[in-house]
Amino acid sequence: MSIEIKAPTFPESVADGTVATWHKQPGEACAADELIVDIETDKVVLEVVAPADGVIKEIVKGEGDTVLSDEVIAMFEAGAAGTAAAAESAPAAAAAPAAEGETGEGDKIGPAARKLIDENNLDPKLIPATGKNGGITKEDVVNYLKSKPAAPAAAAAAPAPAVAAVNVPAGERTEKRVPMTRLRATIAKRLVEAQQSAAMLTTYNEVNMKPVMDLRKQYKDLFEKTHNGTRLGFMSFFVKAATEALKRFPAVNASIDGNDMVYHGYQDIGVAVSTDRGLMVPVLRDTDSMSLADIEGTIADFGKRGRDGKLGMDDMQGGTFTITNGGVFGSLMSTPILNPPQTAILGMHKIQERPMAVNGQVVILPMMYLALSYDHRMIDGKEAVQFLVTIKDLLEDPARMLLDV
Repeated sequence: MSIEIKAPTFPESVADGTVATWHKQPGEACAADELIVDIETDKVVLEVVAPADGVIKEIVKGEGDTVLSDEVIAMFEAGAAGTAAAAESAPAAAAAPAAEGETGEGDKIGPAARKLIDENNLDPKLIPATGKNGGITKEDVVNYLKSKPAAPAAAAAAPAPAVAAVNVPAGERTEKRVPMTRLRATIAKRLVEAQQSAAMLTTYNEVNMKPVMDLRKQYKDLFEKTHNGTRLGFMSFFVKAATEALKRFPAVNASIDGNDMVYHGYQDIGVAVSTDRGLMVPVLRDTDSMSLADIEGTIADFGKRGRDGKLGMDDMQGGTFTITNGGVFGSLMSTPILNPPQTAILGMHKIQERPMAVNGQVVILPMMYLALSYDHRMIDGKEAVQFLVTIKDLLEDPARMLLDV
């Protein structure tokens, strides 16, 4: 029975998508619900799975082609027998016979795991599999890389110059041109538009993280035990502090729509997540009603799904304010760029011990620089500074968040 494979139904905010990767080729065996193609949109990568056991008869839209919502991208033959997935190989290796026992192996490797395997030139047969039906998961590959023995010490200590070690002929200058993905191109476009259209300014402050760190140290084990393994991090404190500050300064929680200023009676805070495909900003909804455990659990889920390419459209639509944490990469200070149509974004940074003057004494304290970029068309400098000071005060005395003072 022939079945049309169609692109997903895109929301109104997404005009079209691009065929990113065909994981199955015509004539290759497919199992029901097995991933066959990725469709990349301006916001997320959507996965299309096989509707039944069978084979792809014809690919209508190739990699790189633009597709519309619900457009036919391939024809599928349900119930037909096909070749094993491992029969597909790179052109350079097409003439080489498959290794014994390799047939069908590709069916048991997820796309995230396959990407890691290819990037690190690993042999899948050497990786212990813990997935369903003996499949290799991304975690299996990560664990294998961690346990993989290091290169021999003698090779690392070789006195040969660095140029000779990579076997590149003297004077050779290599380049590689890779098309920008739709997602990354959209991110670039939005960031440039934000800088060109908004009257963006940034105000800075610093916060003593010792009170939050002491509180976290005191309760992290009990917190994790009480909340079924959810770990207590720093982001939940920042989200709660930002939520309270947004309630006090509504303009920072607003957005601009043409010549209108839209004030929101709720706090939906986007948390920037770095993925292989680019920066994504999933949104925490109604943060005023979320507990620290709710926030930490949701952020952990966002991070996992972001790494696996599982974040959906609904996860990233909306948002009244954004928090980005460059500190996880070691950034000491930066100027975050607005996430339109929002009017402000908070930048967190690395916690670094510095000598500080406290009551006439020099004390070493764990300090973090904070940056608030804001649209001056909507927010006055006084409001921006007071908003950031409010976050600083709440973090330096966390009990204030609980007492609402």
